[in-house]
Amino acid sequence: MWRRVLREATVRQPWSMISSKRCLSSSPTSKPAAVDNLLLRYLKEHYVEVSKMNPPPKVNPPSEFSIVKSALDGNGPVLTRTYGNEEIKLSVMRMVYAVPGGVEDDENDEDMNQLFLHVDVSKPGQDKSLHFLCGLYPDALGVHSVSLRPKLDSAEFLEVTATYSGPHFAELDERMRDAFHGFIEERGVDEKLFNFLQAWLYVKEHRSLMRWFKTAGAYINENKPAKSS
Repeated sequence: MWRRVLREATVRQPWSMISSKRCLSSSPTSKPAAVDNLLLRYLKEHYVEVSKMNPPPKVNPPSEFSIVKSALDGNGPVLTRTYGNEEIKLSVMRMVYAVPGGVEDDENDEDMNQLFLHVDVSKPGQDKSLHFLCGLYPDALGVHSVSLRPKLDSAEFLEVTATYSGPHFAELDERMRDAFHGFIEERGVDEKLFNFLQAWLYVKEHRSLMRWFKTAGAYINENKPAKSS
């Protein structure tokens, strides 16, 4: 899987060699520049390796949704659509990152098929929006909570509100839970979104990793100790 290749690029031998070469920094005769050069070399090697990876096949979202411009560079909504006079915005992250204490299992990609979906339904003239937190899987979508929140801009989309967010969804009457499921499914929020959002997250993670190698290398290189005269 493309995601597994991306993950393994950060745990291959060069990284483990750093701990075995600590003598460079601990030896009284070692020079700081040697440590910096070693780290820069590894950063460059990984940057080049990751840059050669082929992305997953392109997947388009369902036709009623539009991709938010510059979504790959931010943490706001990914998809948007209108439904009558409503505006629907969707934001996504991996469940393993959304659940406190979640740890990704390198031997099992099952966790990577669990997405955490934020669904925001707003109406003109209203100062609040209906906000759903959902678990999205290849073959299902489950609602975790429903709340009324103040309307948020894109930068604040994932911000947690301190106000009362409503009852625990599991404690609601079964008929009401089913009705809420029907409410968002009627607006196109269902498992058909999974393939696009999964592929979109792969691309975003790849881009973020590339940027990290590049910026970390630039920082180390800019702050290398001056050569002794």
